[in-house]
Amino acid sequence: MNKRRAGGLWTFKEAKAPRFRDKFILLTLMIAGFLSMINLADWWFREEHVNNLILYILLTLIFWWGILRMLISWIGYLRISKPKAIPAPEGMSVAIFTTSSPGEPLSMFEKTLEACANIQYPHTTYLLDDTEDERFRKVAEKHGAVWLELVGLPGAKAGKVNAALKITSEDFILILDPDHIPFPEFLHHTLGYFKDENVGYVQVSQAYYNQYRSFTARAAAEQTYTFYGPTQMGMHGFNAAVAIGANCTFRRKALESIGGHGIGLAEDLVTAIRIHGKKWKTVYNPVIVSRGLVPEDFGSFCKQQLKWSRGVHEVLFAEVPALFSTLSFWQKLSYIAIGTYYINGLSLFTFLIIPFLFFWFNVLPANMYLVNFLIRWLPLAGFGTAIYLFVQRWMCDPATEKGLHWRGMILKFANWPVYLLGFLLSLINKKIPYIPTAKKAARGLSPFARPMMLHILIFLITVCFVVIYRLFYTPESVLSLTSEQTWGMIGFASIAFVMAVGALFAAFESSRLDAAEPWQKINVNDL
Repeated sequence: MNKRRAGGLWTFKEAKAPRFRDKFILLTLMIAGFLSMINLADWWFREEHVNNLILYILLTLIFWWGILRMLISWIGYLRISKPKAIPAPEGMSVAIFTTSSPGEPLSMFEKTLEACANIQYPHTTYLLDDTEDERFRKVAEKHGAVWLELVGLPGAKAGKVNAALKITSEDFILILDPDHIPFPEFLHHTLGYFKDENVGYVQVSQAYYNQYRSFTARAAAEQTYTFYGPTQMGMHGFNAAVAIGANCTFRRKALESIGGHGIGLAEDLVTAIRIHGKKWKTVYNPVIVSRGLVPEDFGSFCKQQLKWSRGVHEVLFAEVPALFSTLSFWQKLSYIAIGTYYINGLSLFTFLIIPFLFFWFNVLPANMYLVNFLIRWLPLAGFGTAIYLFVQRWMCDPATEKGLHWRGMILKFANWPVYLLGFLLSLINKKIPYIPTAKKAARGLSPFARPMMLHILIFLITVCFVVIYRLFYTPESVLSLTSEQTWGMIGFASIAFVMAVGALFAAFESSRLDAAEPWQKINVNDL
């Protein structure tokens, strides 16, 4: 295998294996963080802090569920592990499945199929096509792939995969998204682990080559760095690493044991939890052996997040209860943590409206001064940040992936209406269509930017109202008594305001992007 090529994004990358010294330092930081967590809890749960009981309970549940999720992630980091490399045996029967859908650019498939043909391990590539466009068959045949026309099947991508499983015979199947360009040695980093007959799938990292294109693209990529590094490595330590829908190599028997690839908006997660439920082992190998695309424009990213948030809640409400008794403790905890990730839409909305409830209706969930809260919260935030930065040594490409990932945080805040909508749709079991993530930027300002505009407008009106009211209509005696609380709330609301401005910038910036085809610049023969 040639692991050295031109450098940069197209160089083989892998996360480091954990060392005892690193785990000891990490444990020390976690103990300090846990003690600061206890100190915050001792202050938070005091009777004098309760103002509006219902709102206080709601705020407490949301705030402390977020703290608990952070603690769970810390514990997961202590189990960070990296599987030892195992050479791929000769003679394995391997298929690569990639799918095409109407509207996807033909030139992208030209590049992906060419790269698949260059994969060094013997295999057969299949293009599962429902475009009814003859050009896709020609491109497949040009690069030695088998073209399978699979039109009008239910289940979107998973439906095509299941149909292809019935008419193929390979023992191992790599499912590769069509926007990913695999490196020639891809299969050498997955197939060896299947020497263990109990391994159901092997997942490798996802990485991207178009993240330079816009603020949104960079932010979207930043949101994945920790997950594909220390988070998945920790889940691997508990035999709970999840399949991601791309770059995952499955054992056919594992897929057959669950009746085929899972169907749904989060079809990868459905497949993973069912395979874990059948007691298969799974492997996460933190290596970069392909690169793909992230959404480049704000609207496309929001649509992707709506699909994922709705799909993840399907797993939480349907799959987790059905398979609960068959999962290990840490598998249960992992899937619950993943399934509740998008509930942060409700969390962010709650934190967002607290200042406005105070300014407009004089309603407060808790009698807590901001300064007193910060005194207890900042130590926990500091240790949390230190742990977040420390575990970045286990990212797959730390030279380009390390940092505070502030763009990702802004985009996460910007999607609170999307996450909240996905959660509410889940509660009423409202279905939404499976739409492939856009491969090229869409011009124009997305309607998903409107909540940010409304938020900014309401904030500015509120601040003006507060300033005018306090200047001209508030007695001096009241001013002195309410000053700390009022300006503390203004400061609290200003954080969300800054995030909303950043989100609006992302939306406006990506609205002017040209619909480029970044894959055209890649010469797969140089990989």
